[in-house]
Amino acid sequence: MLRITGGHLKNRRLTVPGAIRPTQEKVRQALFNILGSFIEEARVLDGYAGSGALGFEALSRGAAFVAFVESDTGAVLSIRENLERLADDVPRSAWRLVHLDAVQGIRELAGSEPPFDVVLLDPPYRTDEAKKALNALIECAMVSPHGLVAVEHPRSTVLPTVIGQLHQRTQHRYGDTVLSFYQPS
Repeated sequence: MLRITGGHLKNRRLTVPGAIRPTQEKVRQALFNILGSFIEEARVLDGYAGSGALGFEALSRGAAFVAFVESDTGAVLSIRENLERLADDVPRSAWRLVHLDAVQGIRELAGSEPPFDVVLLDPPYRTDEAKKALNALIECAMVSPHGLVAVEHPRSTVLPTVIGQLHQRTQHRYGDTVLSFYQPS
């Protein structure tokens, strides 16, 4: 079990499928401290949602809408179970669950959703998935002009400082975990 660290759902527990590596609690807290009031009323994309912890943190802290994108069936079932358990506190209009890999999910959302204010990417470590998702966000114009993209990755992964119109603004390190933040130029 995993718990939400802040907002109106603070301390509510989330089920986590066994094969998923959720973002560590201290990293989630740091991420949302950095985002601060930027998350309030934001449209959020939780790519590589896994347990959905980042999306649930966003909803708890005032996001207007979260799209959870996840390809693993067990993880999707877990997110759905958590959404059902939180249904009294999270209205159905505040979320969308897309059962596709992140790149396909971004393309799917591009056909029906406006750009996102905040994009949270926590791809599998030691893969090139982060670069693929960043490229898909650019190709599909899914980051709002004043939006922010946060990518969680291991220290050993080097992400480009510029990908299309997205420029890396800052990085924060937490042990072996790094949060890289991008904004449109």
